[in-house]
Amino acid sequence: MHVTPAGGRRTAEADVEVLAGGGVNHVVRLGDTVRRPVGPWTAGVHAVLDHLAARGFAGAPGCHGIDGEGREVLDFVPGDVPGYPLPEWVLSDEALEGVGRLLRELHDATLDFPKNQDVAWYWPAVAPAEVICHGDVAPYNCVFRDGRPVAFIDFDTAHPGPRVWDVAYAAYRFVPLTDPSHLDTYPAPEQARRLRLFADAYGLDDAARGELTATARARLDHLVRHMHEQAAAGHEAFASHIARGDDRLYRTDIEHIARHEATFTAALTG
Repeated sequence: MHVTPAGGRRTAEADVEVLAGGGVNHVVRLGDTVRRPVGPWTAGVHAVLDHLAARGFAGAPGCHGIDGEGREVLDFVPGDVPGYPLPEWVLSDEALEGVGRLLRELHDATLDFPKNQDVAWYWPAVAPAEVICHGDVAPYNCVFRDGRPVAFIDFDTAHPGPRVWDVAYAAYRFVPLTDPSHLDTYPAPEQARRLRLFADAYGLDDAARGELTATARARLDHLVRHMHEQAAAGHEAFASHIARGDDRLYRTDIEHIARHEATFTAALTG
């Protein structure tokens, strides 16, 4: 059996490979494409991806419509997508700075994307709608080659918002701003140094630097509420995440960021 996706490429079903991820969607690789479930937000995401391609931003997959089974068809981006526990090369200063620069390039490429359209986003727009946020910039959504970040994937949670809304969550994941009881983290003074490195690489302005730690806490609170809402609605993947204690980990990290907020903000603004 063969599938001809939008874009005209024929690919043998025998080439199917199930891709690992966060366990929310069933995602497969089919030749040089990725097939993912669609949702009400898919049209908006495809518009963003098409816009990025038109602006010459190479750090996102191209999209090729919907296949005969109702799945979206995206380019497969070759490289390494790290999982947890993170390999050491993901935690290098060079990787951290590279993510900051790539995120800035992504945001800048969306400055002229229409943000006031009646679009069904996975998450609602956050004011002020300065850019299109990726919504989930994390190691598991970043493709690396030779230790260097080259692309973000899984744009399902893209939505209009302020730069700092995306930057704060990316910093949480990549610095990372997690409690020392977790794996893959550092003491608060080293987190502060790495946070400054990330903000500098992105080129974050002074106002956003003053808001970053509070925004990170708000972003994690938003994530916890979303998990519980989805679990209550019958979404098994989110229910399993809560059952294994992910929400408690995020709340612990919210407390950690609040406890060291002065240290983090001083590193950002000093």
